[in-house]
Amino acid sequence: MTHTPHELTEEFPDKIETMQRLKQSDPHFARLFDDYHEINRAVHRAETDIEPTDDFNMVEMRKRRLALKDEIWSLVSAN
Repeated sequence: MTHTPHELTEEFPDKIETMQRLKQSDPHFARLFDDYHEINRAVHRAETDIEPTDDFNMVEMRKRRLALKDEIWSLVSAN
């Protein structure tokens, strides 16, 4: 388990098996999954001042993370 907040396994704990299956069988889902983790870690690094950023960039990163999470949820909940 990671110390980075908002990991998908923590956000959707009852969908872990579905996410694992989709990562293996659906290249689009796998890309979304990887993109989400990349932006989530960037947000976490900015929030903890490891890699500080300005407010505009922080808002944009959070919007991107939320959009990816919404798309991931729609795919996971349909399976």
